[in-house]
Amino acid sequence: QVELVESGGGLAQAGGSLRLSCAASQRAFSNYDILGWFRQAPGKEREFLAAIRWSSGNTYYAESVKGRFTISRDNAKNTVYLQMNSLKPEDTAVYICAARTYYSEIYNQAHEYNSWGQGTQVAVSS
Repeated sequence: QVELVESGGGLAQAGGSLRLSCAASQRAFSNYDILGWFRQAPGKEREFLAAIRWSSGNTYYAESVKGRFTISRDNAKNTVYLQMNSLKPEDTAVYICAARTYYSEIYNQAHEYNSWGQGTQVAVSS
C-alpha cells in the first residue's frame, strides 16, 4: 500500500489561496487509476472535493468547490495538487489525499478509494 503524504495546509484569510500537495512515497501514481482530495470538518462526514484520472488527466469536482478549486498532477514529481482560491471560513477542515488502484466509474465516494494520507489542516479566518 502506497503512503500518501500531504503538505501545504495552514492558515489563510477569507478570499485567500492555498495550494495543497500530495506525494506518493513508495509507489508511482502511474500505477493508480485515480487520485482524489477529500476534506473532513469536526463532526461532519468526509466530503469529496476533486479527483483526477492519472492516465487521461480527466478531472471531476464537487459542486461546492467548482470554480474555486483546481486539481492537477505533475507526472515527473509524482505529485497531485489542489489549488484552492477564494477561500471561505467554511472551507476549514482537514484535507486528505486518496488514491485508488482499480478502475471504477465512481469517483466521489470515499469507500471507493483504497489508499489514504494522514491529512493536512486548513483553517480559514473571516
